Formats: sequence, C-alpha cells, structure tokens
Amino acid sequence: MSNNISLVALRLFVRVAATGSFAVAARQHGLPASSVSRHIAALEKSLGQRLLYRHTRAVRLTEEGERYYHSVRDVLDSLDMATEQLRGTATEPQGLLRINAPVAFGRLHVAPYLAAFQDRYPQIETEVTLTDAFVDPVQEGVDIVLRIGVLSDSSLVARRLATQHFNLCAAPEYLAKRGTPRTPADLKAHNCLVYKGNRGVQRWFFRAGQERRFQPEEVRGNLRSNNAECLREAALQGQGLVLFPTWLIHDDIARQRLVPLLSEWEASSEPETQAIHALFPDNRLRASKVAAFLAHLQHTIGEEPYWDR
Repeated sequence: MSNNISLVALRLFVRVAATGSFAVAARQHGLPASSVSRHIAALEKSLGQRLLYRHTRAVRLTEEGERYYHSVRDVLDSLDMATEQLRGTATEPQGLLRINAPVAFGRLHVAPYLAAFQDRYPQIETEVTLTDAFVDPVQEGVDIVLRIGVLSDSSLVARRLATQHFNLCAAPEYLAKRGTPRTPADLKAHNCLVYKGNRGVQRWFFRAGQERRFQPEEVRGNLRSNNAECLREAALQGQGLVLFPTWLIHDDIARQRLVPLLSEWEASSEPETQAIHALFPDNRLRASKVAAFLAHLQHTIGEEPYWDR
C-alpha cells in the first residue's frame, strides 16, 4: 500500500461505495461531506485511477472501483477482526455495536434489555436504529439486523431466535356488541383492522390443527395502517379485530384487555410459518461484541419466548 493512502481514506471509500452516498458515509463517520470528498479525491490521485462516478443524486463505482472495493472491503474486515480478536484475549468485548430492528419489536423487546447488556459489557458502545424497512447490513454498516417473517435467500448469516406465533383477538367491549366469531369464515361479518405496509395489505391465513396448509381468509374493515401499534390501540378501544404476533399483544391478553379468538385454528399473516431472526454478514460472527449481544438476546428471549409462556 502506498504511503500516500491512508486507512481513513480506505474506510471512507468503502462506506461511500456501500451506501452510494458521500453524505451517508460522512454521517456514519461523524465527518463533513466535504472532508469525505477530499479523502476520496486524494485516494484516487494516489492510485491514478477514478474509483467513483459522481452524479448530482447518486454515486456509483467505476469498473476499476468495483474491483478495488471488494478487495479493500475484505482486507478491512480481516483487519478489524484481527484487531478485535487480539484485544479480546486480554479485555472484554468492546467497540461500537450497530443494531437495527423493526420499530415495535425493538421498542418492546430490545430497548428494555439494553441497559443490562451495557452494564455487563461497559466497553461496548451501542447504536440502535428502529425501522420497518429492510436494512442491508453490508451497505449500512450494521452489525446485527433483527428481522421478522419468512426469510428470502441471502448471503447473510441467519440465527433463528424464535418462532413467531399469531393471535386473532378483540376487546371484550367489541365482542359484547358484535358477537364472537366461531370459524374463520365468520370474519366476513366483523370489522377487521388490517396492517398495510410496503408490500400492500396484509392477508390473514388460518389452518386447523390437522391441516398442513394455511388457507387465506378475505377480511375487511374500516381501518388500515402501516403502524401495528395504531391498530392495536384501535382494537383496545373496541373498534374491531386484529391479527397480531404474540410478542406485540401478549401483555394485553394477560391483562384481559384483548381476548384471543379461534383458538382451534393456527393463524398467520403469511401462508407459511414465520420466525424472528438475527441477520449479519458472516464475518461479523467472529466479532466478540456481536457474539456477546446474540448470547444476551437468546438468554433474554429464552428457548420458549417469554411472551409465549
């Protein structure tokens, strides 16, 4: 490596290449965008090659930049792992741990247990972002992404944390006014409060205990939302029925604010069983800070999730 090429410039180049943005790379490194631009320009000058095409709204790699990016990213990953493993022989896990989780799940089942994790590992600095949009940990520089549902094929490593179970439920006040459905077909006569996200209106599926396949049930209601907690609140007010994962409504059921329905059927929002996973690039698993958080999360949730006990 030329003496004119700094490690900082290489890290900034990798971030710009991964995110396609000088601004995002600058924000992640706590630098002004102009400083990032100067570092990249100096790197290109030292190499004698253009690495990036700069456009008004986007940045993309040149052919030479694409090859250089993959090589440099792998070298930096190996360097970071070697440094952390060496430090780990004498110290506790340390460094910045970036976690991403869905909004409701992160608020209910990650945030309440972060203090205990950081008390146990005081040298780990934790950065948590909550979003329901899919985050690519490689592009965003995230160490662990928690995701719920059916996993698509991916180069990421997936650690299964728990199976996701659903309950159809309603407030006692609603059932007193509108009656209790006895079969999934009865839902046509009820006000069903439905989640509508990036993939459109969420469908409701049911199967009896002896059935292998979930069957869709057409439902309608006077409220749709891309925020599950908005729908949960409406259900608590007696507005209608909701179909939600147990991790979201277990406390409402325990306090009898919501009543589970159709217990003889298994419910789902997909035609197959779903789960909660931790996703990360394969190189992150060797990081002691990642291994420590995964162990903490698995211990907190338990073999049978505490919200299903």
